[in-house]
Amino acid sequence: MGETEGGRRGARPPALDAPPPPPAGVGRIDYDALNAVQYKAAATQLRGPGSGGVRFFPINHFQPTPVEIFLVEGNMARPFHYSPALFDMPADGPLAALGSHGGFSGFRAMNAAGTSDWLAFAGASYFRSAGALDQYGLSARGISINSGGPETEEFPAFTRFWLGRGADGSLLVDALLEGPSVVGAYRFTNRKTDAGVIQDVELTLHLRRDIARLGLAPLTSMFWYDQAERARATDWRPEIHDSDGLLILNGSGERLWRPLSNPNGPTANSFADHNPRGFGLLQRDRKHDHYQDDGVFYEKRPSLWVEPRGDWGAGSVMLVELSTTDETNDNIVAFWTPAEPAKAGQQIDLAYRLRWIAGEPLPEGPARVVDDWRGAAGRPGQPVVAGATKIVIDFEGRALSGLGRSSGVRADLSVGRGKAEGVVAYPVVGQPDRWRLMADITPDGHEPVDIRAALRQGSTPLTEVCLAQIPGR
Repeated sequence: MGETEGGRRGARPPALDAPPPPPAGVGRIDYDALNAVQYKAAATQLRGPGSGGVRFFPINHFQPTPVEIFLVEGNMARPFHYSPALFDMPADGPLAALGSHGGFSGFRAMNAAGTSDWLAFAGASYFRSAGALDQYGLSARGISINSGGPETEEFPAFTRFWLGRGADGSLLVDALLEGPSVVGAYRFTNRKTDAGVIQDVELTLHLRRDIARLGLAPLTSMFWYDQAERARATDWRPEIHDSDGLLILNGSGERLWRPLSNPNGPTANSFADHNPRGFGLLQRDRKHDHYQDDGVFYEKRPSLWVEPRGDWGAGSVMLVELSTTDETNDNIVAFWTPAEPAKAGQQIDLAYRLRWIAGEPLPEGPARVVDDWRGAAGRPGQPVVAGATKIVIDFEGRALSGLGRSSGVRADLSVGRGKAEGVVAYPVVGQPDRWRLMADITPDGHEPVDIRAALRQGSTPLTEVCLAQIPGR
């Protein structure tokens, strides 16, 4: 799992000092007030060839705790202090009322023209990128603690940042993470490329307390509904989500796709592995007419792929799904959790790469899941099968090219806590390289039913594995 020498133990780090309270009046800097404030372009820092430099966010109702900023030039770090003069703001606005008692909540990296940003750190340990299509969506975090568990979730925060430039022009971000259960040092090497944004992350954590569920390389997203979750739709738009699935490349090289869902209550699924090769939350559906949103452009939301560096050992990719009734709440979390318990005094060293992209993170191989639906079970025109759900999964890719009904392709489907009937697989008429798998699933009881579905030709896998889940009775 990336621990040095299996996880060293030593003296505990010093107790965490309580952060200073936010200044009075910061709660009045709401969404509208924040939109009336602009960082002055002339005050941009760390400009460089092909780079628009770095600008800063003021504290506000959503991120009320100031962070410390240091600028690194020539191997020397100097503090960069907050001043109202750095911002254009209404003279009678709530930020102006704070005067010199304001502060920075985070920062953003600008494109070469200085017209938009491609990376932002703001609030707790959250950060995100606009990716290859210049559209923000899901977020990453430095760490998650007790996400999706019975224990109270903890949100450690980056409290200090050191910003500089690498010899190759990359943006270097060193950060101090602090929380009641952990203290950590992070380095982010950030590069904007034509294919998306790449972040190389190195970190060292010192645990102050035992942690029931430690989440490493965590990703946070939003999923309200898609074509398979139409019952959730109270909005006119056909689909609303920042991500539509979790992709895992496990240690044995198997590709697993788990469509996201919006459950009735909190759910947590664990995908055990050893030394994973990668995982991420993807937005595969890139068709505008599937969303019909010309304001926030869900089809342009980036996918985020985690590539571990070194041996992460035994553990699990965890997927936590919460219920939501709108698009303003992030209700999806994915992360790696080590098999070894996280104990006070432990040191953890970890390295990984984050890729904020628009396409697939892996080279073409098995056909991938491109659509899935659920509906009433049974045959059209016949009585509905009570208590059962029909699942439909479409696979597409060149691995299916030229195959027909007589090619020996079969559905490889297994069901946990239920049974499958009427299982069929066939090529979709008029759609090259596309096959459909259908089955009626009946739960055994009240627990969710786990489905593992793929296509094979003999013993040869033709597709990635779809790990679908439907509610129990």
